[in-house]
Amino acid sequence: MSPTIGVLALQGDVREHLVALAAAGALARPVRRPEELAEVDGLVVPGGESTTISKLAVVFGMLEPLRAYVRDGRPVYGTCAGMIMLADKLLDGRDDQETLGGVDMIVRRNAFGRQNESFEAAVDVAGIAGGPVEGVFIRAPWAESTGAAVETLARYDGHVVAVRQGNVLATSFHPELTGDHRVHALFVDMVRAP
Repeated sequence: MSPTIGVLALQGDVREHLVALAAAGALARPVRRPEELAEVDGLVVPGGESTTISKLAVVFGMLEPLRAYVRDGRPVYGTCAGMIMLADKLLDGRDDQETLGGVDMIVRRNAFGRQNESFEAAVDVAGIAGGPVEGVFIRAPWAESTGAAVETLARYDGHVVAVRQGNVLATSFHPELTGDHRVHALFVDMVRAP
């Protein structure tokens, strides 16, 4: 049976995640309200602008329901800004910036540089067969440090760019922009797992 996976649709590359999740065997739908969050088996927090996503989560009454969803151990996958949102602590964030937490890591925003320094690179991700995935890094963060419960799945240029802690997966890059759906398939498998 195909799991139903939501994509937080407040801001960011929602459509690309919906396409990638469907290609990986999930029923994908946008999530904007708490009642929609309650109807999904897993959730993707997309890339975009982390401060904007944070502010809109407050405006739409989603911040606390999202935090509860993560705290309850529900499967969540965050890319780029989503990785920032899932960090317990931030470096270079705005003073008023809220996160959902869920991963015992300190994330540095825009760690790889500004928009014009964006790049693509092959990234070996633990648990994904078939060779490296193509990572699209757009004003990408990295995990500056991680706690003992966090599994590092990938590094690029010595920096942690993919992690997993329990049912939470995060990448600093955008696999949804490449047409390679293996990272999404990994997440769909996490959602299917008992």
